[in-house]
Amino acid sequence: MRRRTFLAAIPAAAAAPAMLRAQAPSPAPAPIWTPGEVRFDRPDVHGGDRPVGASFASRSVVYGLSGAAGSAQPLATQAGIEILKKGGSAVDAAIAINACLGFLEPTACGVGGDLYALLWDPKQGKVDGLASSGRSPRALTFDIAQSRTKNGHLPAYGAASVSVPGTVAGWWALHQRHGKLKWAELFEPAIAMAEGGVPVAPMIAYYIGRAMANFTKPGAGIEEVDNARKVWMPNGAAPKEGDPFRNPDLARTYRLIAQGGRDAFYDGPIADTIERYFRRIGGWMTRADLAAHQAKWTRPLETTYRGIGVQAIGENTQGLATLQMLNILEHFDMAGAGFQSALSIHLQAEAKRLAYEDRARYYADPEYAKVPMEWLASKEYAAERARLIRPDRLMTDVQPGKAPSRGDTTYFTCADKDGLMISMIQSNFRGMGSGLVADGLGFMFQDRGQLFSFQPGHPNIYAPGKRPFQTIIPGFATKDGKPWLSFGVMGGDMQPQGQTQIILNRTDYGLDAQAAGDSPRWHHEGSSESMGEDSGDEGPTGTLRLEKGVPEATRTRLAAMGWKIGASDGGFGRYQCVERIDRNGERVYAAASEMRADGVALAY
Repeated sequence: MRRRTFLAAIPAAAAAPAMLRAQAPSPAPAPIWTPGEVRFDRPDVHGGDRPVGASFASRSVVYGLSGAAGSAQPLATQAGIEILKKGGSAVDAAIAINACLGFLEPTACGVGGDLYALLWDPKQGKVDGLASSGRSPRALTFDIAQSRTKNGHLPAYGAASVSVPGTVAGWWALHQRHGKLKWAELFEPAIAMAEGGVPVAPMIAYYIGRAMANFTKPGAGIEEVDNARKVWMPNGAAPKEGDPFRNPDLARTYRLIAQGGRDAFYDGPIADTIERYFRRIGGWMTRADLAAHQAKWTRPLETTYRGIGVQAIGENTQGLATLQMLNILEHFDMAGAGFQSALSIHLQAEAKRLAYEDRARYYADPEYAKVPMEWLASKEYAAERARLIRPDRLMTDVQPGKAPSRGDTTYFTCADKDGLMISMIQSNFRGMGSGLVADGLGFMFQDRGQLFSFQPGHPNIYAPGKRPFQTIIPGFATKDGKPWLSFGVMGGDMQPQGQTQIILNRTDYGLDAQAAGDSPRWHHEGSSESMGEDSGDEGPTGTLRLEKGVPEATRTRLAAMGWKIGASDGGFGRYQCVERIDRNGERVYAAASEMRADGVALAY
């Protein structure tokens, strides 16, 4: 018998000793991952090889002809697709997804937070904007608020940081204009999940645990945490990955909203409960504050980047920063700089530093301050700022431009068979929010008020009844006057930086919708003027954080150029996208999801 036939015929256990003797000595045992552990880190091991597309992409783009949706939680995306299949509009699907995420992903969103949207209206042939950002309570005077500040800012948690929730009003305004299904139908999936329960996803379990530890630690400064414990620690501990979880209080709240519409929340039984709760804990929000809130349709800001139209929400957000960064980078040969090269990242980060100086100096509620938006968004100003950047070294003294004298988040996107596309973002701001949960309502209030300034003369200075500066921004891009990308990147000050990287990856580096999001990211922290989210210890040039996928040669070169390179800390945002493609006279949707989260994109 030939040797090969013999070895194939004998039992594996008998052949193993002889085979092992012929091999080199075994290396030291590798670490073993236990399911449920937060992380299994093997820097020497990389993802498998893909036969098509970008080598670093985590999955393929999802294609469909009739509709598409992407969110940070697979069950929410499924709910959105089912709404579309029932004949609902992309707006109907987005509302259903958001309601589901309020239960499934309370670490990022909920009806206690604010909402913004950009949408392509096929009937009007243009991009519309919706801003539903709540105001500070009228009873919280400047003097009272200032007495609660620490290091010049309101605390991250507690009643002083709470502003009126804008989400439900935003849903209502969107549905009134673009809804097809009955309002109550949109809440059926979320109610069923909250009552019946679902296993908690890995990322969400991790962040619930972190948030509850912060809320319940001694000295957290929160007026009341028993309600939060009841909802998210019903058995004395936060749920672990895979644990079944329910929120019957939130289900009851959703039923009230489903039956009573917007008014149930702002001028009805929910508003009454909220007022009683804040009176009980010594807070300031009243039913009158809630009843006064209105969502606002707004004209988006817009610029072009190499012929591509890019839209952003203005109002009290940082949407303008994306446009400023792109306007500056248009003056450089980004394609020639090279994908993931030191020069490419250097130019992007320098553009960010310039834009964020203006962000810290000028951005605010335009109802209370004359924000020079036209000047900041102009190509002329961008050319002036671009001349400050040097390709071989850092700018040492970065300051905001001199204006003329005139003066933790979830993202999801949907598209439908009629061509309506909606880019929607919704947040409680930092983590789960303020730590406060009104009696029996099952959701947490946002802590967005922390981003108010108390610097005299600053346009974002605190005032009762004023909207605070907002970090949450949806993204949208058009091509040749038609909708192209409905997309977003979540995560505080990372959002304009992430949106810019997505646009560059698509236009300058030719990546598809999925690879553009999976590509390693950079995140720059630090500004000479803080908006409340910076730690303040980043130094004069800030800290440039790079994901592990950035080439080592790029890291070395950036450090040699003077950048302070920080560790990868997970603060690189999370992305969803629906792209419209015209193929052979037919509309095709391409959907992509974020590999840094639990989410998924689907199409049909």
